[in-house]
Amino acid sequence: MNQRQQPTVTVERFYLNHAENLQLRLVTGGGGLTRRILEGSVNRCGLALAGFFKYFAFKRVQVIGAAEWQFLKSLPEPERERRVEAVLAAKIPCLVFARNLSASPAMLDQADRAGVPIFKTSMTTMKFINAATIALEMEFAPQVSEHGSMVDILGIGVLIRGESGIGKSESVLALLERGYSLVSDDITRFRLVEGRELVGTSSETTRYHMEIRGLGIINVPAVFGVRSVRPEKRLDLVVTLMESGQMAEVDRVGLERQTYSILGVELPHVVIPVRSGRDLARLIEVAALDQKLKSLGHNAAREFNERLIERMRTG
Repeated sequence: MNQRQQPTVTVERFYLNHAENLQLRLVTGGGGLTRRILEGSVNRCGLALAGFFKYFAFKRVQVIGAAEWQFLKSLPEPERERRVEAVLAAKIPCLVFARNLSASPAMLDQADRAGVPIFKTSMTTMKFINAATIALEMEFAPQVSEHGSMVDILGIGVLIRGESGIGKSESVLALLERGYSLVSDDITRFRLVEGRELVGTSSETTRYHMEIRGLGIINVPAVFGVRSVRPEKRLDLVVTLMESGQMAEVDRVGLERQTYSILGVELPHVVIPVRSGRDLARLIEVAALDQKLKSLGHNAAREFNERLIERMRTG
């Protein structure tokens, strides 16, 4: 079961998450940080400053570069203030001055009264637009929560699913003892990157912690070391633990490729029967290693099947 979430991107969230990479500094309008950015892109507001608002992308982060600034400086001060006031009144989320350009005191007063945050960056206009667009794509990426724990096994991101009490946490503990890394416990959040790749992470509250029945909450890096955790990982394989009595049929060879869909991405899916005495952690580890071989072009089941068919033809 999964629950799709619609990201809410405020100016404050954008600023806090990307201020360092984008070299952003808040100049004025702090009261408007709760404004929402409704489109994951950046717009140069030159046409709007010139008075053309018909196709104004007001839902985006607005940027003023050298060209826009020189245009404003060429206007008489009353006209300049009127043009800026019209842009600020268009319900834009925020305004960024590139190249360390400084807004006039009148513009700062206008923005403060309108509750529109104004930022400054030392980056050139195009570099800022490119970097900010990438940052916004990450913020606006579709997200979903899946019930299951995620681990990194030799570079293969594995989501371990199953009913409550079936042994997911015990399997993850055994994998951590083997030197692998925990991404999330119990609930894993995924975001879709560039429409083709899923990246899993944990919530801020439970990050780097696990709940073990009978033990309670444990701090994973404190017990297993800092190498035992990862903040996020690409998802490559889904493993479902299921009671053997609930499985109608078990594929003994592995020729039938099963998939599990998350946000429209079809992922390799392995169902492991759970019986008393089985080393589930070892089976999950082997499933991950086999998936790594398949990603390199080696499919053991297909190779075995081809050898068997050839043997039948020649025998």
